Amino acid sequence: MPASTLPESGLPAPEKSRISLRSALLWTGVALLGAVAWGVLALARGERISAVWLVVAALGSYAIAYRFYARFIARRVLRPDDRRATPAERLEDGVDFQPTDRRVLLGHHFAAIAGAGPLVGPVLAAQMGYLPGTLWIVAGVIFAGAVQDMVVLFLSMRRDGTSLGQMARDEIGRAGGAAALVAVFAIMIILLGVLALVVVNALAHSPWGTFSVAMTIPIALFMGFWMHRVRPGRVVETSLFGVALLLLAIVGGGWVQNSSLAGTFTLSPTTLVFCLIGYGFVASVLPVWMLLAPRDYLSTFMKIGTIALLAVGVIVAAPVLRADAVSDFATSGAGPVFAGALFPFLFITIACGALSGFHALVSSGTTPKLIQKESQVRLIGYGAMLMESFVAIMALIAAATLEPGLYYAMNAPAGLLGATAESASHAVAGLGFTITPDQLTQAAKAVEEQTLIARSGGAPTLAVGMSEIFSGVFGGAAMKAFWYHFAIMFEALFILTTVDAGTRVGRFMLQDMLGNVYKPLGRVNWKPGIWLCSGLVVAAWGYFLYTGATDPLGGINQLFPLFGIANQLLAAIALAVCTTVLVKSGRLRWAWVTGVPLAWVTAITFTAGWQKVFSTDPKIGFFAQRSHYADALDAGQILAPAKTTADMHTVVTNSTVDGVLIALFLLLVAVVIVNAAVVCVRAIRSTTPLPTTEAPYVESRIDVPGASVEPLAGARS
Repeated sequence: MPASTLPESGLPAPEKSRISLRSALLWTGVALLGAVAWGVLALARGERISAVWLVVAALGSYAIAYRFYARFIARRVLRPDDRRATPAERLEDGVDFQPTDRRVLLGHHFAAIAGAGPLVGPVLAAQMGYLPGTLWIVAGVIFAGAVQDMVVLFLSMRRDGTSLGQMARDEIGRAGGAAALVAVFAIMIILLGVLALVVVNALAHSPWGTFSVAMTIPIALFMGFWMHRVRPGRVVETSLFGVALLLLAIVGGGWVQNSSLAGTFTLSPTTLVFCLIGYGFVASVLPVWMLLAPRDYLSTFMKIGTIALLAVGVIVAAPVLRADAVSDFATSGAGPVFAGALFPFLFITIACGALSGFHALVSSGTTPKLIQKESQVRLIGYGAMLMESFVAIMALIAAATLEPGLYYAMNAPAGLLGATAESASHAVAGLGFTITPDQLTQAAKAVEEQTLIARSGGAPTLAVGMSEIFSGVFGGAAMKAFWYHFAIMFEALFILTTVDAGTRVGRFMLQDMLGNVYKPLGRVNWKPGIWLCSGLVVAAWGYFLYTGATDPLGGINQLFPLFGIANQLLAAIALAVCTTVLVKSGRLRWAWVTGVPLAWVTAITFTAGWQKVFSTDPKIGFFAQRSHYADALDAGQILAPAKTTADMHTVVTNSTVDGVLIALFLLLVAVVIVNAAVVCVRAIRSTTPLPTTEAPYVESRIDVPGASVEPLAGARS
């Protein structure tokens, strides 16, 4: 009987490791440096401090967390066994299941999980000040986000790469499982549509970005065939080729933008929508080694390289944090960027940089089907999420180092700011900040934009912040425009990798769901099922994307307000499943590892959801907003963002749909959590272990040098 089905007392204790004096001194130094940085951030009152302290505090915390807390979870809670064959080895089919080098898989996993959230969320959350966001991004990822990703990855890997929704059905029961399947798939389509719309908006009419992103596809195909057909296993060699070609593509994009080819790569939003739909389908059906994994791996060089360069820029230029440590909007809840008090809306807004339900879908989607050895879950699951959290920290720094007047002139709604530099300057002054019309005009001119007023959504603000930091180190003010457009292209590339990986994950989820009705559809290697489910997934998010790209108030724009809460509700489902499996498998003693984050995210999301449904403030509550616009319609008024009476009717409809959907999602997640609690109580009271769906133990036959990154438990757990 596998150890995971035994009571905890029947599991052998993990081997103890010794810490050398050198190691003890090293980690003590890291801890002290991080503590000093946190002290500076916490104690600064009224004076400007350098952003370097924020970088040091985050990196020190990540290092300690990965070395000690992640290792504790791996050794004590999960207990990986490298002698056990993973699904990638047992079920290898050359399409979805493929043992993949841990370096490539780390790049693929990071690229797949790191989308719009860590770039945009922290920028918007800077409205609350830099300190609350920093605390949640770092503490949230250490104790919640990275834990979720690693545990879900391990549990899915032990269950042949089963999707999150199917794991919920198998481990929690029919009622909770059915609720999870419906909620997870519906939220997944919304998330994919939102992410795809961000890509479309970033690449529309941008020949540089479109060319550079498009070139990553043939480069990835070259890398895939080179590693698997021409020179198998030559990861370093292939990486050097790929990075060189990627840099050429980026430089070539700048050349294309100023050449006669610019028109060819200047695409409208509608054209980009169809390109994305076609690409998403192809990426979902092709063998994972051919396009998806190498493209994500390649994109990781761009992502990490740019963020690392940004960190270097911060350390060299040492810009000061111009935002307040804690702003007045944190307590008043009347911020112009988004409405609502710090609790719960700061956590909902930051989302992916600290904790993301979308990551659980990837951790139970493509990644568990590619992992070579069980011990690699720590590097890939926990490590990749720490990397994403650092991206969020750098995005927060980019926003917090801007002059507050410029930040609010870019992120406040157009209805408040007006259309001119003069009206925007006056509106910002009303918020308590100062920026002159001339300063607004010069800021736009410096990055070669017609205007920066009301460029909400976070992405333009991040690009401006990055251009300020980069130009302070590389090239001076004359290079601001270059760095701004480079940042816009970087954001598009950053987000696109979540769309292709997410589509494949959606296909796995749909196959698992339909497999409960018709067994062949549940086989991930059955080609008709692959094509059918891939087509249905891209058709679903493609419809919302197309409508949103052609109607500023329709399609995915209608569902965009659900993005943050829906994403965190997914995390609640994932953590409920993890906690249930830990309890069922005899690990009640360690169930707090996922149980505490579950309690926290449940409190956050249900508080936010309650306010979204029942708040009487039309800036917060969906139904209050519906009544506000309906009353205005009856009075013959037109309220922003509506421009016509038809738009007003659309806003009323959108508010109603959003309110009903968020109430439905809350109900479904409540069913999942209640059912999970019932199963946990039954498991605790039972004298014999409850059955789980963990796959039988099979001895591994592949040898991966360096796979065992730490001493493993001596049992088949």
